[in-house]
Amino acid sequence: MRLSTLVPVLALVAAPAALASDDATLVADSRATIQTFKKKDANVDKFFSSAAGYAVFPSIIKGGFVVGGAGGDGVLFVGGQAVGRASVGQASVGFQLGGEAFQEIIFFENASTLSDFKKGNFALAAQASAVALSAGAAASANYQNGVAIFVATKTGLMYEASVGGQKFGYKPFDAQKK
Repeated sequence: MRLSTLVPVLALVAAPAALASDDATLVADSRATIQTFKKKDANVDKFFSSAAGYAVFPSIIKGGFVVGGAGGDGVLFVGGQAVGRASVGQASVGFQLGGEAFQEIIFFENASTLSDFKKGNFALAAQASAVALSAGAAASANYQNGVAIFVATKTGLMYEASVGGQKFGYKPFDAQKK
């Protein structure tokens, strides 16, 4: 991949605020992402029905060339209702080249883990593992450290052997916007 191709990809990653949309559109996109995940693997329903809450990120943009980053906006759901806006930022270092867009859903096993997310005390370390969504993959998935993470690639190509982590933000929706 040429350097001239990487520059736009890295620019997308450096400006996650440009991905922001209005709350109603973000909620609609998040609900569509939920339906996509359920269609790809019906076994994911057990997480939707048992989780204390879940954060849905309809589009996370990632890019890297030695140093990488990713970002996106999403929605936190509790009891099936959208309760607030979530954001994710990711930094990584190591062998990496390319860019991709993916969707991610993080299920919170209990009220304590959900509360940590809402307070902004939530990050996923490099050793956190996500399940690549495919038919039947959720059947054997389990919570680890109070979370279960599922991802689905939308587009792009990324070669990667890197170390990094994700940091999350949360802001409740205004009462009148519910």
